[in-house]
Amino acid sequence: MKSPHRLCVAKRSHRVSDLFPEILKLRSTFKQYFEIVPALSDALKDEVFRIRHQVYCEDLAFEPRRLDKRESDEFDVQSLHLLIRSVRTHQFIGCTRIIRVRPDDPQQLLPFERSCAETIDRSIVDPARLTRSSIAEVSRLAVISPYRRRKGESKTALSMSDSDFVMIVHPRFPFIPVALYLGTVELARLHGIETLFVLTEPRLASHFKRLGVEIQTIGATVEHRGRRIPSMMSTSAILKNLRMIFRPLYRTIAKEVAAGLTDTSARVTLERSDSVLQTGVTK
Repeated sequence: MKSPHRLCVAKRSHRVSDLFPEILKLRSTFKQYFEIVPALSDALKDEVFRIRHQVYCEDLAFEPRRLDKRESDEFDVQSLHLLIRSVRTHQFIGCTRIIRVRPDDPQQLLPFERSCAETIDRSIVDPARLTRSSIAEVSRLAVISPYRRRKGESKTALSMSDSDFVMIVHPRFPFIPVALYLGTVELARLHGIETLFVLTEPRLASHFKRLGVEIQTIGATVEHRGRRIPSMMSTSAILKNLRMIFRPLYRTIAKEVAAGLTDTSARVTLERSDSVLQTGVTK
């Protein structure tokens, strides 16, 4: 007679094998429609600034319109930028950035450290006490309106809903925001960033928990283009705890990020992420 432990393992293996078609479809569907591109060149960064102007200045009126139709600020020069492109149209449709602390001024405050100075719970984390080169802030995540706008979504730079996660292969699965966030995590990790801070909508953490991504609240809600919560996530923990069904998608995105980087060390580090994804804890 098989032991209860073996029976449990057998049942679990059966459940995992049942997911293989969905796992493969998730990855293949993403590759069929989208591509992640690090914005290293001036031309690609220009695409980032165009998207941001369209979303933040024209659609949402969060920032003043510019004559050159590019939205940028003083933090862009120290940031890593990421784009997502439509495979079908070759159009860049979304972007995000990772603001790093300037190496020549490690005590420089990141934007969230200023806007949330009075609300950060420093018993959870004190950003000022962390190794400054290992932290960064995710911001300016934007998707152009034809790819984000559904009923009730005209006043947000991008969005997800509970119904998007009902089924993995559901036609509403939020490939664009998920891919941008996973690409951001990989781009940060390749640059030695362990902790990412972000001002999030209150519901975002619950959505990403479905992926196995823990976004920890670190303070009270602030008003910043709507209600936002200061939060943080660990790049190493995300790789370790990402649900098995999303790992092939992460690998695909990670390869696209590495392919877009000229630094050969990125490809070496990519092999390490593959190892973690294969051996990490499955949720």
